[in-house]
Amino acid sequence: MARLIGTSVFDPLGDAVGKVHDVVVLLQMRGEPRAVGFVIEVSSRRRVFLPLSRVTAIEPGAVITTGLMNIRRFTQRHVETLVVGELLDRVVTMRDGSGNVTVRDVAIERDRGMDWKVTRLFVQRASTGPLGLRRGETFTVRPEEVTGLAASADQQGATALLATLEDLKAADLADVMRDLPQDSQMRVAAELTDERLADVLEELGNEDAVALLSRLEAARAADVLDVMQPDDAADLVADLPQLKAAELLGLMEPEEAEDVRRLMAYDDYTAGGLIDRKSTRLNSSHW
Repeated sequence: MARLIGTSVFDPLGDAVGKVHDVVVLLQMRGEPRAVGFVIEVSSRRRVFLPLSRVTAIEPGAVITTGLMNIRRFTQRHVETLVVGELLDRVVTMRDGSGNVTVRDVAIERDRGMDWKVTRLFVQRASTGPLGLRRGETFTVRPEEVTGLAASADQQGATALLATLEDLKAADLADVMRDLPQDSQMRVAAELTDERLADVLEELGNEDAVALLSRLEAARAADVLDVMQPDDAADLVADLPQLKAAELLGLMEPEEAEDVRRLMAYDDYTAGGLIDRKSTRLNSSHW
C-alpha cells in the first residue's frame, strides 16, 4: 500500500481529481483489519475521504473512481488508523513466540463480499532475536499471526515512513509531517539531511516550523538554519524565545549568522528590510 501514496486519482472521464495521501483502516479485535478508504489531497491541498466503495480500479500509477466524492474535509475518527501516518514502523509481536517484528508495509485485497481487507503484513525482524534468527530478516505474515497491531501511534518509527516519503516534494513532505504524532515527526526529522529538513521547514507554516525547530537539539537546529535561505531562517529565529534565538545564532556559521542578524534588524515592512532580503537571497543563490 505504501506505493500508492502520491498516486493520482482520476474520475471516469480521465480527469485528475487529487492524489492519495494515506489509507484508512479499521483495526478490529477479531478478524482481518478492514480498509475503508483513501485520504485524498485535492488541488487546493484540501484532504477529503474517498470510500473504497467508490473506487472502481487500482492500477499502477492510477486510482479510478466512480466520480462521486464528498468534498467535506477529512476528520479522522478514533476507530480509524492511517497506514502511513500511524501503522508503518509499528512494532508488533509474533504469536509463535519468535519475538518482535516491525511493520514495513501492508497489502489489501477485496473479498467475496466486496469488502477490502488487510490480508498481509510485510514485516522485518527486530535487531535482536532468539534461537539464532537472522537480524533484519523480512517476510510476510497474516494480521492474526501478530499481536499489538492496534498499539499507540506514538510507537511509530521512521524507517518505513521515510522509504514511503523520500520521493515526495518538500511541500508534500511538509504536509505529511504536519499531521504526524510529535514522536514520529521527530524521528523523521532526525533521519532527514540538513538540506532536506531545511526545505521542509521552509514549506511548513511559521508556527509549525518554529515548533519543530525548537524541539531539535541546538547543534542540529543551527546546522539546519545554516543551509536555509537567510530570510526564511531570520523569520524562524525572530519567532523563537530570545535566549533560544541567541543560542542558535551563536552556534551557526559566523557568516550565516551575520546575514540572519542583519535581516532581523530590519522591520519586515520597511523598504530597507525588503531590499536587503532580496540582496541576501541573490547572494546566497549565487553560491
